[in-house]
Amino acid sequence: MCGICGIAVLGTAQHGMNFGPVAAMVARLAHRGPDGEWTTGDGSAHFGMARLAIRGLDSGVQPIVEPDSGVMVVCNGEIDNHQELRAFLEERGHRIEQDTDVAVLPGLYLELGEAFVERLAGAYALAVWDPRERKILLARDRSGERPLFFRHEQGVVRFASQIAALTASVPDNLEWDGAALRRYLQLGHFPAPDSPYIGIHKVGPAETIVIDATGLRRERYWRWPRAVPMQTDTSLDAFDAVFRAAVFRQTEVDVPFGLFLSGGVDSSLISAVAKSLRPDKPLTAYGLRFSEDSYDEGQFAEQVARQLGIEYVPVWVKPEDVPGLLAELIGAAGEPLADPAWVPTALLSRRAARDIRISLSGEGADELFAGYPTYFGAGIAEGYSRLPGGLRRVIRQAVDRWPPSDKKVTLSFLLKRFVQGDELDGLARHVLWTSSVPPALLKRLGLEPEPWAWAAPTGENTLLDRLQHYDLERPLAEGLLTKADRASMLSALELRAPFLDPEVMDFAAALPPKERVKGIETKVFLKRYAERYLPKDIVYRKKRGLSVPIGAWLRGPLREWAETTLAHPGFERLGVDTRALRAVFDEHQRRAADHARALWALLVLGEWLAWAERRGD
Repeated sequence: MCGICGIAVLGTAQHGMNFGPVAAMVARLAHRGPDGEWTTGDGSAHFGMARLAIRGLDSGVQPIVEPDSGVMVVCNGEIDNHQELRAFLEERGHRIEQDTDVAVLPGLYLELGEAFVERLAGAYALAVWDPRERKILLARDRSGERPLFFRHEQGVVRFASQIAALTASVPDNLEWDGAALRRYLQLGHFPAPDSPYIGIHKVGPAETIVIDATGLRRERYWRWPRAVPMQTDTSLDAFDAVFRAAVFRQTEVDVPFGLFLSGGVDSSLISAVAKSLRPDKPLTAYGLRFSEDSYDEGQFAEQVARQLGIEYVPVWVKPEDVPGLLAELIGAAGEPLADPAWVPTALLSRRAARDIRISLSGEGADELFAGYPTYFGAGIAEGYSRLPGGLRRVIRQAVDRWPPSDKKVTLSFLLKRFVQGDELDGLARHVLWTSSVPPALLKRLGLEPEPWAWAAPTGENTLLDRLQHYDLERPLAEGLLTKADRASMLSALELRAPFLDPEVMDFAAALPPKERVKGIETKVFLKRYAERYLPKDIVYRKKRGLSVPIGAWLRGPLREWAETTLAHPGFERLGVDTRALRAVFDEHQRRAADHARALWALLVLGEWLAWAERRGD
C-alpha cells in the first residue's frame, strides 16, 4: 500500500517541463506511506510514491523502471497472485530483481500489453509509462478498493491517489463542478469519472485509461457477474475452499495484521476463518462503541472475540470527535463523502494503526451475497406499486405523520423510505431509498437533481441481479470502499476485504436467487456457510449495520458546529437557497422531520467548501 502520483508529457517531448510538483504531490501523500518516498523518471515522465510496506519489506522501491524498454510502473496496492505471476514471467525469460509483489508488473506489461491488468488479483491502482509509444496507462482494481484521479490538458497528464495531492501540481482557482456536486448530494459519493472539480477525473473500478498524443481511451476490463460455467460447484465445501484461500492470500504478509469486528456475520466469519488459518498468530480485533444503546454493537463483537480466543479492543466514538477529524479527512482526501461512518472508521483505524499495518474487513459481503433489506423490500415494493393510487396516497400520508426517532433503523424510518418513489421502476426506487438528499428536498434547496447513468450488463433478467450489480459498482466501489480507503490510510493502515477476492466474487455470481434472498431472509447461502464457524445466535442476529447517531447529535452537541458549517458562503455560490437550508435545519431541530442523512451530506460539503476556500479555489 502507498500513495502514488506522477506527471507525463505526451507526444513530442517538451524541453524544460517542470517535474518539481511530483515531489510536492508525494509530500501530500505521506500519510498513506510512512516507510519511504521516492521519485524517478526521464525527460518525459516522472512518477513518485510514498510507501507503506506490507510485503517485501527490504525491497519494494518504486517507481520501478524496466532497464531495456524504459517502461516505468508505480502501484498502490497488493498483488495477491504475485507468486503465480512471477513463475509465469520467469518461464518466459523475465528477470525480476525485487521480491516485493508489485515487482512483477513491468514484465507482465511487456509480456501481455494493456491486457496485463486482467491477470491481476488484488487491490490496486497503478500507472504505466511506455516511452516507446509515449503513452500512459492508468488502472484500478476490479472492485475499486484503491483510488486514482487524473487530469489531462495540453498534452500533459497528472495523476495521484487523492485529489488533495493532485491539486499540488495544478494551478489554483480550479473550477468547481456544479453538476458533480449535485450528484454527490443525491448519491452521497462521486461515481467515476466525477470529482468535485472540472478537469479532474476519477478512474472507475475495473477500468483502464490509456492516454497518448491522439487522445484518451477508456475501457472496462472486467464486470461482475462474469459468466460462470453451468456446472460450477456451489456447495458449502466448495465455497469453504474458495473463501479460506482468499483469507490466506490476504494474510500472507510480512507485517502484523488484525481484524475489524462489528459482531455481524460478515466480520465475525472473516475473524473465525483467519483464526483457523493462522492459529499461531496473535490476532487482535478492533470494534466501535457508542454510548447510545441502539447504535452500540460492541457487546456482540466482544462475544465473538471471546468465543474465538481473540483479543478485543473497543474504540469509543464521541460527538466531539467529529468536527476536527472530518476536517482532517477532507484536507487529506480533497473530496467530500457523505457516509456518516467515515469519522468512526477513521477513529478505529487510528487506534488499530498503533499495533498493526493491515486489517481485514467485511466490505462486499452484502452486495455479493444479498444482505441488504432493500433487496427483499424491492420485491415487496413491486406489489405495493400496483395498489390503487388513492390507497397508496392514504398510506403515505399516514406514514408521513409518524414522528421521527433518534433510535437506529426504526420502523417509522424504514416505512417512510419504503413509500417514497412508488411510481418509479425497481432500480430507481432503490437509488431513491439509499439517497442522501432526495430529489424533492434537493429542489426545495433550489437545486435541480442531476441525471445519473448506469446500465446493467446484458443478461441480467431479475431485479435482484440489477440491484446487487448497481450496489457493487456504485455505492460499494465509490462510497463504502472510498470511506474505508480514506479513513484507514489517514493513519497508514491498509484495509483488505476477502469477500472482494476475484474467486469469491465469481462464486457469488453462480448462486441462484433463492440462495441469496428467500422471502424476507437475506444472505441465505452465506449464513448457512457461517454456521460452520459461528454460533447461530450470531449468524442469524438481526442485521443492523454501522450507523451513527447523527440525528441526535445535530440536535445536541454538534448543533453549534452544524449551524456554523451550513452558513458557509460557498453554498450560495453553488446555488443553494440558504433560507430553505436554514428551514430544513430548523425542522430537524424541532423534530418536525428527520433530515439527518441530508444534513450530514450538506455538512460534509460545507467542510469541503471551507477546505477549497483555504486552497484558493
